[in-house]
Amino acid sequence: MYYEAFHAGVEPGGLTNTTDIGILICYILTRIEKPFSGEELAQMIQTNGIANYFETKAAISELIKCKNIFYTDKNEDTIEITENGRLISQQLSSSISISIRQKTINLMMQLLERKKLEKENPVTISKSANGGFDVNIRITDGLRDLMSLTLFVPELSDANAVRDNFYSDPQALYSTILAAAMKDDKLK
Repeated sequence: MYYEAFHAGVEPGGLTNTTDIGILICYILTRIEKPFSGEELAQMIQTNGIANYFETKAAISELIKCKNIFYTDKNEDTIEITENGRLISQQLSSSISISIRQKTINLMMQLLERKKLEKENPVTISKSANGGFDVNIRITDGLRDLMSLTLFVPELSDANAVRDNFYSDPQALYSTILAAAMKDDKLK
């Protein structure tokens, strides 16, 4: 029973011990070279069946305790790697299968891209005065709004679906609306 509790959700070939997960975390932080939220990292690893969430959180705690990674903010959210952590990655990352390493780096790059999209193109969901939800989508070029659109949806699940679908391809929404507004089928 103990085994199932701490390895639940790990796909075959995934990581099942704190040491291997710690090595993978050091590898990720060394390769990506950007600070990440420990929570985002743990959720991404767990959601994709690479390792158990609780084992991942335990690995993060152990890496911090051993000064291989550190919190970059007072809220103890964002983590960065130390030189000791880089050394671990350099010396031990080959003990983690290349498929796990590649999969994780690809997932982290997708997470970075999603965070960039969310920052540049905010979507806000608010409860409507008449029930339901308003979803406001803004597309910017970094300096100014290119488009702002508010949609009414009846359920929160619909609002979340609109947000997630928008972030999967914001350019498609912008191009489609621009083409319709200009009556130009070539832009669609």
